[in-house]
Amino acid sequence: MPTHPHHQAKAADAFTSLVDHVVQQEWDQFQDVHNEGGRAACQGNWPVFHQMRASQFLTWSMPLLQSYSDDLNYAEESGRNLLSEKYGRMMVSTAPEQFAESIAPYLATLSADRIAQQERIIATQIAWVIEFRHAYPKLGQAMRLIHTSEDSQYATSFETYLRGELSTYSARTLDYYEALIASCKRNNLNLTQETVEKTVQLGGYKDLEEAEASQ
Repeated sequence: MPTHPHHQAKAADAFTSLVDHVVQQEWDQFQDVHNEGGRAACQGNWPVFHQMRASQFLTWSMPLLQSYSDDLNYAEESGRNLLSEKYGRMMVSTAPEQFAESIAPYLATLSADRIAQQERIIATQIAWVIEFRHAYPKLGQAMRLIHTSEDSQYATSFETYLRGELSTYSARTLDYYEALIASCKRNNLNLTQETVEKTVQLGGYKDLEEAEASQ
């Protein structure tokens, strides 16, 4: 039975509202992330933060988005900051000595099963990034480095960033996220392409082709 257009519109509005709410939740926690050398410039750039995070969340399912919103709420109530934890976990690659000394003791240890689940997801997404960069080389040039092996003190790769982010998700949220990845694979969708398309559209372009041509 087809869904009534009015109900579809209401569902779309509810989803968009939740996307904006989750971006705001992240932004609030982002403001409390301690940065070596003082506050980072990006911590004061709401428009870019909103564009980059909303473009990711717009590709998600409603259950996944709600579950992650719950994670952020629970973290807040528990005195945790998921954004701080995300950036902290990235430092295992970008600043290993500092990570071992001042960050690792405060982070939960991930089980072998949990790590394996994350690495399966990461492998799929790396393949999508490589595929996207071949299809849209100019847009791809503006993206992060791809592999953890390319990390430095000054540059964090896509792989390391994703690993840090996935590590902050609750088990339920990660399961929903893995279901999203599986759905994309079944439907021959490239999640990187879907996300970057949302990014350029939020930036005022009609589509990826127009954005690529303008670079």
